[in-house]
Amino acid sequence: MNLARPKTLRPSGRLLARRAGALLASAALVTAATTLPTATAATAARTAGCGKQAAPTGDYTVVSGGITRTYRLHVPDSYTPNKAKSLILVYHGRGKTGAQTEAFSDLSKLDAIVAYPNGVIGDENKQAWQGAPYSAPGVDDVKFTADLLDQLESSYCIDTKAVFATGKSNGAGFTGILACQLADRIAAIAPVSGAFYIQGTRCAPSRPVPVLDIHGTGDTTIPYGGDGERDLPDVQTWVRDWSVRDHCRQDPKTGQLGDDVLTFTYQGCKADVVHVAVTDGGHSWPGSDSSSGPGYVTQTFEAHELIGAFFTKHRLS
Repeated sequence: MNLARPKTLRPSGRLLARRAGALLASAALVTAATTLPTATAATAARTAGCGKQAAPTGDYTVVSGGITRTYRLHVPDSYTPNKAKSLILVYHGRGKTGAQTEAFSDLSKLDAIVAYPNGVIGDENKQAWQGAPYSAPGVDDVKFTADLLDQLESSYCIDTKAVFATGKSNGAGFTGILACQLADRIAAIAPVSGAFYIQGTRCAPSRPVPVLDIHGTGDTTIPYGGDGERDLPDVQTWVRDWSVRDHCRQDPKTGQLGDDVLTFTYQGCKADVVHVAVTDGGHSWPGSDSSSGPGYVTQTFEAHELIGAFFTKHRLS
């Protein structure tokens, strides 16, 4: 079934908002889609950057593992140095950049500080992230993430209980590694079209980690049903593994929105696990245009709104 629709039939913003609200309800998430919480003085874990004059939106560097790394930083207009703000880390796909991901994802529309780091060049002269067979050998991107967080927290007023990670493709797969290894600093993850290469090591997070996974069933780049020759697991198996780590019951509640979105919400979890399957969806970012990747791009919901809503619900305890 081909669910692609002409660009001229892209739904209005108001209709998209209604559909996003319906999706959130069917997935048993939350009702507000675009505003992340501004922590109160009583709940925020404030950083050393609080009270400092912050640098504006722009491109910056941080040294990690002897390598000078780069990242794009978006500072929202609502930011003030004395109120702790949520932070979202966004990891690009293989061969892409943080700036490109910012352009199609709309994540900078969320009321949060958003960092778009860049990977190190690996095979075929393409930037990539740790955990993939084509990533640069010996590069520790988990350590880089920790170093990036240290720098941002020393320069900006960040709520360390509300630091999140999302990304696409190879970058989405890397968020799964972060959830395994950096659960004490990452409150929740939301991979899109994730390339979850089998690592051969046990994932043992220090706490249950909330997971929102979004993937198209028609993705030919990272197949929904997996690819054994490339050590890519079936997507639903990867999600189910997280439901086991998060102590969920193993029969998820299912929901549907329109013709092309199915939701699977696990119940009884110590941390929420939700899977959103876009029927015939390609290797793309829901709600975007064709620049996000090949294949059908659903306009039934906006990925950044759903991700923002999921993050809103989850903070480190």
